[in-house]
Amino acid sequence: MSKTGGKVTTLELNEERHKQALKNIEEAGLSQYVDARLGNAHDLVKQLPGPFDFVFSDADKNWYKQYFIDLDNKLKSGGCYTTHNVTDGQASEEYLNYVKNHPHYKTTIDRSSRAGVMISYKD
Repeated sequence: MSKTGGKVTTLELNEERHKQALKNIEEAGLSQYVDARLGNAHDLVKQLPGPFDFVFSDADKNWYKQYFIDLDNKLKSGGCYTTHNVTDGQASEEYLNYVKNHPHYKTTIDRSSRAGVMISYKD
């Protein structure tokens, strides 16, 4: 990221986990590359300015579809949207079908982990 100007944005609801993450990020010398935010992702995702090259979604599974909707217009063309826990029954069929049938994404599911990861590339 130091060569490309990239940055990681991470969201955490739990204050103790957030504090630990900040400590770990600082100890690793990565503070200038990480925007670690504390709060409810339902609200924070809408506030993120974007654009994004890559999204990894592993928050509350009942909100997966809304996160995708909120971030779709912020993901760059050619960007990748990934979702964890898609083969272990945690992600709803409604969400899976929504993304798999979205006209601007090509989607595959990597089943090499027990929970599965859906990988969607935006046209």
